[in-house]
Amino acid sequence: MAKEKVKEATADPDAEAGEEGEVAPKKKLPLKLLIIIGAVAVLVLGGGGTAAMLLMKPKPADAAHAAKTEKKKGKKEEKAEGGKPEPGAPVVKEGPDGVVFYTLPDIVVNMQTADGRPTFLKLKLTFELPDSDTADSLTPNMPRLQDMFQTFLRELRPEDLAGSQGSFQLRAELLRRANLVAAPAKVNAVLIEEMLIN
Repeated sequence: MAKEKVKEATADPDAEAGEEGEVAPKKKLPLKLLIIIGAVAVLVLGGGGTAAMLLMKPKPADAAHAAKTEKKKGKKEEKAEGGKPEPGAPVVKEGPDGVVFYTLPDIVVNMQTADGRPTFLKLKLTFELPDSDTADSLTPNMPRLQDMFQTFLRELRPEDLAGSQGSFQLRAELLRRANLVAAPAKVNAVLIEEMLIN
């Protein structure tokens, strides 16, 4: 019996050491794995929470932009009713028999001359429109309109504008270009309020 107890005693410490040797690595691996999984979970949840907070937060820029748009719309309506217009903005006025006069900002271009001398043309134009809806459709297209006029006017020479025939041809060309931009609406006439060649 004593031999058996000695064998058991000697066998048990080896068995426990063997178990501890096997159990100890198992405890270290899951502990490291748990730490890594915990760190990844914290990063994912933290990143997801941050993303949700940023995406769900109301944007003050959009609210400010909407307020500015409303203010500008209100100012345009006030100015159309008789206040001073913004510089560079068209002026819309009611005319007789339901027509609307749409005055463009002044156009200044340099012209071609035979001797290479710098010559400038300044025009103040007003469109005669059938209704205010046409004026509303022309205003957002103002950059296109100005571009078409600028490219056409730069190719003119002072001799092209001499006399009543020159004015008539200028009106016809400007009207054609204005109707291209205004389509499907129609501009009735182009009125030249001021024309200076310097």
